Amino acid sequence: MRLSSQTTLNVSRNNKSSKCIGQVTLACLMLLSFSTIGQSVSDSQDRVTVDPPSSSHTQPVKAFPSDSAHGWLEKMAYAHSHLNYSISFVLLKPGVDSQPYLWRHGVTSEGVQMEQLNLLNGPGREVVRIENKVSYFEPNVPPYSLQSSVINGPFPSEFFQQPDEIKDSYDFVMVGRSRVSGRAAQQIRIVSKDKSRFGMNVWLDQETGLMLKMNLVDLNGQLLEQIQVTACHVTEQPDDFFEKIEPAMLPEVLKLRPQSDTKAIWDIDYMPIGMVEVKRDIHRLPITGQSVEYVMLSDGLVDVSIYMRDSQNDGINQDILLRHESDTLLTLNKGTLNVTVVGKLPPETANRIASSIHLAN
Repeated sequence: MRLSSQTTLNVSRNNKSSKCIGQVTLACLMLLSFSTIGQSVSDSQDRVTVDPPSSSHTQPVKAFPSDSAHGWLEKMAYAHSHLNYSISFVLLKPGVDSQPYLWRHGVTSEGVQMEQLNLLNGPGREVVRIENKVSYFEPNVPPYSLQSSVINGPFPSEFFQQPDEIKDSYDFVMVGRSRVSGRAAQQIRIVSKDKSRFGMNVWLDQETGLMLKMNLVDLNGQLLEQIQVTACHVTEQPDDFFEKIEPAMLPEVLKLRPQSDTKAIWDIDYMPIGMVEVKRDIHRLPITGQSVEYVMLSDGLVDVSIYMRDSQNDGINQDILLRHESDTLLTLNKGTLNVTVVGKLPPETANRIASSIHLAN
């Protein structure tokens, strides 16, 4: 299969195959969070401001070593988990509209962590976390809660809390100090050990350790996404917003079907360094109703979803590659096997994963 770095769509002229491929592709695309609004990355750069916090509130953060990338990431993890802060940031992508967010974090005197993430444009989307209960409030969807210690947002929450989880997959490099959002910042570069995944640059506040900017870049260093902090307030007490939350009034936690031990039908011979299988199940696609074997791979920073099914009798024999900024959707046919790979990774890596899949012994 020939891959291109630009958006491509190779679909057969055969009506039956095209229709069925389209259904499967659309079903997988429902799982992606593709942005559809547009503005350039540099629009808000000159208007950012960060209020300096009181040094008494950040004294424990200063105890962390600042002479290594690992020390800085430990400082970042402590700050994001232990400080009380309100951060305004903007998600920026080349050629699309900026998406402004408000991010609050607080810790009670009893040590209970609270968090809120609010998308400020459009109908809005709000997520509230109280310890390990995460509640989602979205337009046209009944509120619901999940059992989790992190919230799903435009930034890698698990990385902010536990950067050591990705040390087997990525190298951490200290780049130097610069000025971001009016604050002295330390830049850390995060590079895939085997060059199979996108890289990331983060700028951490010199005093607090909190993130001021984050760039997701492709293998050539070209910008794919950027998170730019526009305001940051570190306080001694949690924001007043958390006093208004009544935990008993939050939606009940959804009782998900327990994951069963699924006998592997297909084996995956290639995974990027540090990436492991974290889930395997049988899924039914929402549009076609077809049953597929589902596998999730993760390295602690990037999640990859894989859908595999026997296509012996459905006439589907075409390959598809869809690129949208940092997101890749690849469908590859190998004889009777139809495999779709979805995730934030280069198309070449998605193709290598898909090509390594074969029937289990």
